[in-house]
Amino acid sequence: MEELLPGLPTAELADLSGELATVDDLDRLAGLAARQHALLARTVALGWSGETACALISGLNDRLTRRVLTLVARRHRLPPVDWCWLAMGSEGRDEQTLVSDQDNGLVFSACDAGEAQALRELFLPFARDANEQLAACGFSLCPGNIMAGNPQWCLSVDEWRERFIEWVRCPDPVALLNATIFFDLRPLHGKLELGQGLRTLIGNLTSDTPAFLHLMSINALQVHPPLGFLGDVAVDDAEAVDLKKFGSRIFVDVARILALATATPSVNSFARLREAGAAAGMQSREVAAAQAGLSHLLRLRLELQAATGDGIEPVAFRPAELHEVDRVILKESLRQARRLQQRLKLNYSL
Repeated sequence: MEELLPGLPTAELADLSGELATVDDLDRLAGLAARQHALLARTVALGWSGETACALISGLNDRLTRRVLTLVARRHRLPPVDWCWLAMGSEGRDEQTLVSDQDNGLVFSACDAGEAQALRELFLPFARDANEQLAACGFSLCPGNIMAGNPQWCLSVDEWRERFIEWVRCPDPVALLNATIFFDLRPLHGKLELGQGLRTLIGNLTSDTPAFLHLMSINALQVHPPLGFLGDVAVDDAEAVDLKKFGSRIFVDVARILALATATPSVNSFARLREAGAAAGMQSREVAAAQAGLSHLLRLRLELQAATGDGIEPVAFRPAELHEVDRVILKESLRQARRLQQRLKLNYSL
């Protein structure tokens, strides 16, 4: 690990891991979460790639989230049925940065609609408590309320299946745009087989529905990389650019579509590009270039988050403040985003 991640504060991480494994107090857990976040913010300056840093952050956040869920579950009388906590969005993709809100859901076993409604009422107090405790640990509540404590996303296996079938078979462009993060679903805690079954369903549905993928591609092409006519980075009136909306999001959207088209089980964008890129007609060097572009944009976002340090995703990234080499790599990374979009246009005749 130390060879792969130079400068990693392994002793401090080991101490945190030991405390996290044994802590039984949610208030103390929030303090451990703050220590973990501060440690991760310091490590951003160690020069790791964006891919590596996000993988470390996501892995530690997963461990913290599981501990929160374990402790919260003890405070509630949960029904004796199988259930699973679902991670979605950047958490589902293992691509969390230093600024992460919650995108989660809950799936449980139920025999029929009547039992599903009764069980939902029993799970919701637990799910809402978990959402609040996660917020206390630094994972802010989702502005769009895509959380397990929302009855819309605390569903039985059959209800989740119906949602995905509706999204895929009868897609509405606006609804689908808002639902994309659900296709990054990953089982995190509980009976993992329930979430894994949903992932298998998603792959089978999407790979067999070209019209759905066509519409997803249209949505993905609504945002363009900020490149001017001569290939320079196009900035706004404040000489800034939003590297998430106009940068890394493009890679994520295209990788998702490539994976859904081939029923690729991975949800991580780097793995999706590697595993589904060839099936989409990408050469190995194209895949590697796309992965490098995404990794660079994530690194720049992480560095800006660490420098800002206010827990809010910065949208004003100023390319002029980069040194010359990083400016060149930024431009090439955005060109890779544009090439991925061109691949979508070619594959779906757009």
